[in-house]
Amino acid sequence: MTATAGGSWTFAVWAPRARRVEVVVDGRRWSMTGPDGMGWYRAEVAGAGPGTDYAYSLDGGPARPDPRSRSQPRGVHGPSRVWVPPAARPPRPGRPLDGTSLIYELHVGTFSASGTFDGVVAHLDHLVDLGVSHLELMPVAAFDGDRGWGYDGVDLWAVHHAYGGADGLGRLVDACHERGLGVLLDVVYNHLGPSGNYLAEFGPYFTDRYTTPWGAAVNYDGPGSDEVRRFVVDNALAWLADHDLDGLRLDAVHAIYDASALHVLEELARAVEDLSARRGRPLALVAESDLNDPRVVGRWARGGYGVGAQWVDDLHHALHALLTGERTGYYGDFGTLEHLAKALRQGYVYDGQRSAYRQRRHGRRPEGIPASRFVTYAQTHDQVGNRALGERLVHLVGPARARVAAAVALLAPSIPMVFQGEEWAASSPFRYFSDHRDPDLARAVSEGRTQEFAAFGWEPAEVPDPQDPATFAASVLDWAEVAGPDHAAMLDWYRRLVALRRSRPELNGGSYEGVEATVSGGGDGGGDILRLRRAGLTVTVNLGREAVALPGAVLAASPPTVGGRLAPDGVAVTEDG
Repeated sequence: MTATAGGSWTFAVWAPRARRVEVVVDGRRWSMTGPDGMGWYRAEVAGAGPGTDYAYSLDGGPARPDPRSRSQPRGVHGPSRVWVPPAARPPRPGRPLDGTSLIYELHVGTFSASGTFDGVVAHLDHLVDLGVSHLELMPVAAFDGDRGWGYDGVDLWAVHHAYGGADGLGRLVDACHERGLGVLLDVVYNHLGPSGNYLAEFGPYFTDRYTTPWGAAVNYDGPGSDEVRRFVVDNALAWLADHDLDGLRLDAVHAIYDASALHVLEELARAVEDLSARRGRPLALVAESDLNDPRVVGRWARGGYGVGAQWVDDLHHALHALLTGERTGYYGDFGTLEHLAKALRQGYVYDGQRSAYRQRRHGRRPEGIPASRFVTYAQTHDQVGNRALGERLVHLVGPARARVAAAVALLAPSIPMVFQGEEWAASSPFRYFSDHRDPDLARAVSEGRTQEFAAFGWEPAEVPDPQDPATFAASVLDWAEVAGPDHAAMLDWYRRLVALRRSRPELNGGSYEGVEATVSGGGDGGGDILRLRRAGLTVTVNLGREAVALPGAVLAASPPTVGGRLAPDGVAVTEDG
């Protein structure tokens, strides 16, 4: 859509399957010319412009929102509204995502009592004090209802209205930049949600040649896929340019299926690099992938896709299985200190050996991939929220072992990430919640959640109903508890670890060179003492039954050391003498 001289507005929509397309403005239908050679229709409407509500009708059918809608103030089934980006902001240098970074993942709806972008702004100083460099927002593209994780978005260009819409997001981004914080946004290009998803009526956006666990796969390599790819790449660039974001996190790229010679991830990475060059500041692209395939972040010249960084679950899985003792599902592939040590040495634990969980070989060695291309963590929205009750790690293992996990994750060579409330051992869980307005869909989601966890031995009555507003309410952070002694003590531990990382430039190089991670002791599975040595520091983890001697001067320890010895379930950071 574009403005034209004389107070008109040109509407454009890709609808290659339609014989006739009309744009509906203020109840009046305007015929659109087309299709052109690529299947686009256009119409110039006098008097339309920013703030105008409109929709499209295909072959005389019902009015549908614009696939490229920038605003859905009446929900995903209502008309679209013309929105234009604000005037260009003054140039600024930006903040790169590198070895010095600390990412903080948050969900806008549960981060504050108001559940809005403005509610996030109210707590930004807390994040600055913690030492955060980048916020990572869970998806904010428009989805049905008010409450949800955001991964069932259907209007990928519009900002969820219940959070404050595009203007609210703009206020948050400006407030972050004023404090020196970068903003990353989680975007979903592997599927769309079920309610309000009208894309298939407009064109071949989906394919049945592939399947995903969450819905129809997006058509990246079949007939008509050129415009689908353009839709996704343009969408990514619009989030970055029009909302002044600093980067994107690409959800579950292992469910993006593309057999083209130019994979859509590489196409997207090249487009983002071009935009970065034009804007004169760094723009990050981070992919979530469970493939353990270094091609995702590999350089173009070496056959990689060139994505800037990747979420790597292996360190989390190794920590979680080790500290909780859980071995169900993919945790069955982990559970020893050597798994954790390998994750600290190179990112991937599985780099070509057989995975019992997958019943096949998994992964490939990440040769030449620096630590600054891997994002690692002790907790995420997925690993907390996809439990039946949404328990955090501290709820499962207690404060002592939660401090162990924090030390390992925050002092690892890779880029660390913290999930909202983790830093103060928040008492609130983070559960899966939804707000589907279609009764049949709401019922199916509730029943499906119960059946899923019943298969793992949970009593159906114990599984929270995602549609129950109380499930959402229980997940909202209680900021008043931060001042409580136990919570304040955990927050102090996180702040000390982050400050230690920041105070030692040699810890922020984002490299695996010189990293030593060794296991000793006689525990089951090959040891119970882990020592991570890098840049003159040693992180010692004691999961044995006896206290162990520490090398060098103690910089941080939990629990406090006695006579230079670290107690069981303890962790210490020492400076080599």
